[in-house]
Amino acid sequence: MDTPSPAPARGPFITLEGPDGSGKSSLLPRLAALLRERGLDVVTTREPGSTPLGERIRSILLDTEPRIDHTGRADALLFAAARTQHVHEVIRPALARGAIVLCDRYADSSMAYQGAGSQIPLDEVRTLQQFATGGLWPDLTILLDLPVEAGLARKRDEVTRFEAYHDLAYHERVRAAFLAFAAAEPARYAVVDATRNPDAVLAASATALDRLADRWPALRG
Repeated sequence: MDTPSPAPARGPFITLEGPDGSGKSSLLPRLAALLRERGLDVVTTREPGSTPLGERIRSILLDTEPRIDHTGRADALLFAAARTQHVHEVIRPALARGAIVLCDRYADSSMAYQGAGSQIPLDEVRTLQQFATGGLWPDLTILLDLPVEAGLARKRDEVTRFEAYHDLAYHERVRAAFLAFAAAEPARYAVVDATRNPDAVLAASATALDRLADRWPALRG
């Protein structure tokens, strides 16, 4: 008789990534609600932010006023500092108790924005993420993909430094990087067409969770 596989020692870590305006912030509570309807313990969180230190850093990184010029390397270090605290205070404790963690942006965003967007060598940005997270990478990354101009149009009423002070070419590099990451890690990444209506995006994202069902059967839809 086959011996059952042991239960995972921690909960699943799932991140939502994508270009600006792809709909991550809208998807996050809906996907969490779907899982909570199954009686599951779900922690939703976001980057940068989600801790007192992280929220202070978030305002430095995203606020358009006062205008302070940042180099890409300065941004990478600020994001990494916020991420370190986030992992320590929020993500690891939730995973340790067996909760599902759904996170709006994580280390892949730094590699796409500061690596590809700001054209910092990707291996340097990746090494920084490894240090900042203590080696904690997502079990599943749902990439919401859409054309850059469509995403930026969605964000006209919610402009951050990254929309206000970076040109279209920057955002095109970011999108291309995300798609390259997905192509390089197809087992971790699930690409979802974010031009579709919100219900279709939710359904596709929920289906992507089945990839983790062998380790966490409760995620099977």
